[in-house]
Amino acid sequence: MAQERRAAERKKQERMQVVKYGLAVVIVLAFFGGMIAFGVIESKKDQGSDVNTVTDAKEDSKQETKTEVAMGDTVAIHYEGTVDDIPFAGGTGDYNLVIGSHSFIDDFEEQLVGHKVGETVEVVVTFPEGYSGTYQDAEGNDHSLSNVEATFMVDINGIQ
Repeated sequence: MAQERRAAERKKQERMQVVKYGLAVVIVLAFFGGMIAFGVIESKKDQGSDVNTVTDAKEDSKQETKTEVAMGDTVAIHYEGTVDDIPFAGGTGDYNLVIGSHSFIDDFEEQLVGHKVGETVEVVVTFPEGYSGTYQDAEGNDHSLSNVEATFMVDINGIQ
């Protein structure tokens, strides 16, 4: 009987030892697991601040997007020209115009300065002396555009 009690006592002590070691392992794993989880959370917070920084930079660049035409800008336009309210050949088109390049008739580009994307601007110009284009009047007669005043309705579609 004494031997059985000692054997039972040893088994009980062995089980207690296993439980103690198991509990110690669980505590250590929980500690390191918590540290890892905390590190991941902190890492996500850091990534979030980077994302906010990128988002803020994008917002800043949006705010810096030009909306008003200035000298030197390249402006995407659509234009429709008329003489005496009659459209003429070559007077309609789409163009990326550099303001100040003098690619168009004198004073055309300057009349767009200060206007905004989305606006339609009435531009009035006089074709220069010796201009080679022609237009037809209301009766269908051809005339030279040289020294003729024309009106262009110009849509400002964007600034690059």
